[in-house]
Amino acid sequence: MVHEHLDDHGHARAAAPDHGGAFKWAVALNLGYVLIEGAAGFLTGSLALLADAAHNLTDVFGLLVAWGAIGLSRLKPNERHTYGFGRATILAALANGIILLIGVGALVREAIERIGVPENVSATTVMWVAGAGIVVNTASALLFLKDRANDLNIRGAFLHMAADAAVSVAVVLSAALMLATGWTVVDPIAAILVSAVIAWSAFGLFKSALHLTMEGVPDNVSRPAVEKWLRALPGVTDLHDLHIWAISTTMTALTVHLVIPEGERGDAFLRRVAEGLESRFGITHVTMQIECDAGANCVLADATYP
Repeated sequence: MVHEHLDDHGHARAAAPDHGGAFKWAVALNLGYVLIEGAAGFLTGSLALLADAAHNLTDVFGLLVAWGAIGLSRLKPNERHTYGFGRATILAALANGIILLIGVGALVREAIERIGVPENVSATTVMWVAGAGIVVNTASALLFLKDRANDLNIRGAFLHMAADAAVSVAVVLSAALMLATGWTVVDPIAAILVSAVIAWSAFGLFKSALHLTMEGVPDNVSRPAVEKWLRALPGVTDLHDLHIWAISTTMTALTVHLVIPEGERGDAFLRRVAEGLESRFGITHVTMQIECDAGANCVLADATYP
């Protein structure tokens, strides 16, 4: 039985897009807004503002974690980390999801306690501060708009900023309702609604990151579609040991054994297959093993996904 291997690294080692400028501006804008919003929350006694300020502070931390992870992912592989440090981007997204969910729990508890004893707040001040939040968070979200579909970290940053903008809109509306009705209980209720929005986006981020951490197939890749395309290649009579997983939030890897009893199976063929996997499915790190004897029993054939 003859085996041929090709590990196509040309595109896999290409540097990921540099989002340093986007992160720098987003961190600066949100950190400045946190200071303003937190001060306004304490001065006015608005739990909705304090809740949003606390969430924006976790966003600043999350942005820093994601930014640092992207920096790590750009380091070259070494003898002990042969895939490099791309997994840091996945772990960063997972950490951000967990931190956000913990923070939401604390905010909801405080809001529920406040419902029983609502405090008077300056609705006008709340409205102006939250209005500034709409501008800051929308501007921050736009910084990550372009690459949100290709990177879980960038998508997480975009969703956080976009959700914050929507939350600020909700706070403005609750302040307007307080001005119109005098119902101070609207403030803690708004805080709970804010937390619900945050929890929804945080859980989605956590679930996606956990899936990749467990070597799951990335959401933008269909394993059945990849297998169907590989089986349709000229000369391929069977395949097994097909694995697809994420090395980082921007790099997808694949390994497969292709059974080709006759026909083309040299380096040129393997290179064309690797290029096809990249152009069709975005898989940039490909390792293929060719088995020429269709009747041979590969030891891995029965231990993989059918």
